[in-house]
Amino acid sequence: MVPNTDDRREPGPIASAGGLIRRVAGPDRTVSRVPGDHPPTVRTAVSADIDHIVAVRHQVAEEGRWIGAEVPFDTAEAARRTRTAIEDAEYGVFVAEMDNAIVGTATVDFTSRGVTSFGMMLLGSYRGRGIGTLLLDRVIGWSRAHGAHKVSLQVWPHNEPALALYTRAGFEIEGILRAHYRRRNGELWDAVMMGLPLSRPAGAHE
Repeated sequence: MVPNTDDRREPGPIASAGGLIRRVAGPDRTVSRVPGDHPPTVRTAVSADIDHIVAVRHQVAEEGRWIGAEVPFDTAEAARRTRTAIEDAEYGVFVAEMDNAIVGTATVDFTSRGVTSFGMMLLGSYRGRGIGTLLLDRVIGWSRAHGAHKVSLQVWPHNEPALALYTRAGFEIEGILRAHYRRRNGELWDAVMMGLPLSRPAGAHE
């Protein structure tokens, strides 16, 4: 979860935003393990989802607290980058749906040899329902399937729900980037670096 302004990878899986983004049906839908009358599903994103993904990003960015992107941002460029990721086999792009709407998204790709990095966004009214866990499961599964030995992320220190989610999943804090990201208001924000080893190759040291 990288706190930058890359349209394809954003931090903040437990982000506060209102409203729903109406979904477009797509393939690879998997029913969640979250109880309820209308359980969420997570599936691979398709091109028809692009505008909805950008809209989710905009709503989360409006909060000014959870992801690197800040409003206003170039929605056309965000859509272009999202399309590139969806159409590129080197990326995994997933959407979470609930109540017949897209309510969250996650994007993962390789940032170095054998190491993936990802970002997630989830509308605020859908927090606390296990949807972030479902998206994270897909990210980790994609990473394993593509031969990664580690999943990495960056997250804001004040995003306590995200830190708790990652810790439960087995991620460990590996360091802090001090005053690393400059916000539009001039503030310099820290970022917490976390990692999840998927395997420990021969020769690796504790």
